[in-house]
Amino acid sequence: MDIKFSIPIFHKLMVPIEKQRKLVVLLLLLLSVSGMSKAQLTTTYLSPTRIIGKEAKDGSQITNEQCLLLEGTGQADLANKNICLFKSSDTDTPYIILDFGKELHGGIQIVAGHISTGKPAKFRIRFGESVSETMADVGEKGATNDHSIRDLLLDVPQWGKVEFGNTGFRFIRLDLIDPNTQIQINEIRAKSVYQDIPYLGSFHSNDELLNQIWMTGAYTVHLNLQDYLWDGIKRDRLVWIGDIHPEVATVNSVFGYNEAVVRSLDLARDNTPLPNWMNGHSSYSLWWIITHKDWFLHHGDINYLKQQKDYLIPLLRQLISMIDGEGQEQLNGVRFLDWPSSGNPQAVHAGLQALMIWALTDGKYLCSVLNEKEIAGECELAITRLQRHIPEPNGSKQAGALLGLSGLIDSQKANEIIITNGVHDFSTFYGYYMLQALAKAANYDTALESIRQYWGGMLSVGATTFWEDFDINWLKNASPIDEIPQPGKVDIHAEYGDYCYKGLRHSLCHGWASGPTAWLSEYVLGIKIIEPGCKTIQISPNLGDLQFAEGTYPTPMGILKVKHVRQSDGKIKSDIQAPKGVKIINHTQG
Repeated sequence: MDIKFSIPIFHKLMVPIEKQRKLVVLLLLLLSVSGMSKAQLTTTYLSPTRIIGKEAKDGSQITNEQCLLLEGTGQADLANKNICLFKSSDTDTPYIILDFGKELHGGIQIVAGHISTGKPAKFRIRFGESVSETMADVGEKGATNDHSIRDLLLDVPQWGKVEFGNTGFRFIRLDLIDPNTQIQINEIRAKSVYQDIPYLGSFHSNDELLNQIWMTGAYTVHLNLQDYLWDGIKRDRLVWIGDIHPEVATVNSVFGYNEAVVRSLDLARDNTPLPNWMNGHSSYSLWWIITHKDWFLHHGDINYLKQQKDYLIPLLRQLISMIDGEGQEQLNGVRFLDWPSSGNPQAVHAGLQALMIWALTDGKYLCSVLNEKEIAGECELAITRLQRHIPEPNGSKQAGALLGLSGLIDSQKANEIIITNGVHDFSTFYGYYMLQALAKAANYDTALESIRQYWGGMLSVGATTFWEDFDINWLKNASPIDEIPQPGKVDIHAEYGDYCYKGLRHSLCHGWASGPTAWLSEYVLGIKIIEPGCKTIQISPNLGDLQFAEGTYPTPMGILKVKHVRQSDGKIKSDIQAPKGVKIINHTQG
């Protein structure tokens, strides 16, 4: 089992630590029972791992650039060792593009020595989630400074250092702007800002691609765990309360309790007086209820749940009032599932009908826990009314998945909708619910293959985090995001995207795309919480075509550890190590 402990280790190429497994698991157990919930943001400085390219002509030059790959100290000096020289002419200015190896959140630090003019030298800095993004001007192919500044001019002082940036990036392009200037550059480092928290959850199987996908989803959400839980670190640095549902599922599976989740749920509540909808989307108020149920089930914090009562009960009654006499939802506000389904109003209605059942079912559960029997009964009656109307999904995999999960259609019918045409028409957000619907139909082989093809497709073109959107058709003749786009190849970042994320505005680190991480822990490792606070957990592994799968899972009482191995007779042998206070129901099958 490759247990990855913290983000500094992740930055160092994620070297497996097999020989240290026992020690690391012990450390995880100790850390899980104290204090990780209020982690502060940490800063780490990282040197580039690769030089993508440079350009200098007509008398300009960049020399000794390989020294920029050395580990730095952040201190200017007069020794003039390992100096990269930037030199501009009166007709040309040079540039360099650097790769930091992984998507990061933060900015840049430049340490400089002597400057020929004796004055600060002006550089143009362009951050990019792809190499292509570092080469575009604002307004070109969707490139933007919206949400975060990623294209700017920066004065670099002589014998000093300067820092700037609060965005998402992997690549940086630096152009020396001043003509007839020579500057010694000691270091160019990324300033990575993150929560320094351990990866308490883990997943390892005989399929290295699935292992990488699990970790990539975990890392995507980790980067977005800032003071609040954002959707994206370059663009969409906002708390979108619908998008947060798969993100919270990943947090629960990997990190356990985290205060940023609580702050985000409360921010949405406090900023949305009823009868308004969270983020203006009626469905997002539904997702707030669903997320609270999942959060309570995992952590069992009844005092926190009680804080939601004065908002939860009138919200449920508001939802119930929006069911017509025929049992159809009549939600107003922005009617939204996800972006790719937006042009299909029939599918949106079908999805909202199913989401209403899901949210009212979870609302009924929460009200029962709160001993609010009257509103729990109202939810039950409303669910019965909604079940009378079964809308058609109109070919939408998003709507089909929700209809199957809500029980409005048979799980096998939902399965048939989702498997039609393979992973075509999957989406990064609702792909999570498509996987859940496949699991409900016991179609684990197809679910695993869909994860490999769809989320693995992003990895195949250089992704280190999962994207806001992705279409499997984009892979055809695509230039990887970690290379300068080549003639005759499709620039996958600049040429694709739709709605609000056209071209380079498209976020390549979006937490709502992390669904496979939570799904692999829940369905392959088979970890299902039965009693609030993880006091009772059912273990029902589903290996599909895998030979073995093992992992860890954070609970309020400590780390649950499981290992499932397929025997020669096809049966599954499970080794389960549960922390004290956690009751295990073992449903291991062949």
